[in-house]
Amino acid sequence: MPDQAQKILTAPIGKLPELAGAPFGPSAWHTITQEDIRLYAEVSGDHNPIHVDPEAAKKSPFGTVVAHGYLTLSRVVPLMKEIFKITEVGSGINYGLDRLRFPAPVPANSRVRLLGEISEVREIDGGYQVHISLTWELEGSRKPAAIANQVLRFYR
Repeated sequence: MPDQAQKILTAPIGKLPELAGAPFGPSAWHTITQEDIRLYAEVSGDHNPIHVDPEAAKKSPFGTVVAHGYLTLSRVVPLMKEIFKITEVGSGINYGLDRLRFPAPVPANSRVRLLGEISEVREIDGGYQVHISLTWELEGSRKPAAIANQVLRFYR
């Protein structure tokens, strides 16, 4: 995947309706380390051997330790913070996901980055609901590590 110039989307809340279709990103590359995976296993309680046991992971279809899908997903906050900024907001919330897939495993010590596109903006009481198509690119892979349709709400 070729390097792309970073596009940071910054806009005041009142401009959101004009941004449907606007792409942003990519973020910088971020490494998901074996230590990140270990810590995530502790906090989540997900100790599947493909994540935490190198010997067992060698025998898996992946051949190595891989990150939890939800660990990769959880990187959305710091990655989005680099490339997506809505200003003049009273509060904002993560309203959820409409779709989530993990097409490619993320081996320990691999790098991911985030790309996004605003797919829909709807006015709601006191603000806007924004649907964003997100792709977590995996360095050196033709398949993304994750894809999701995130729903955010921004209130004045």
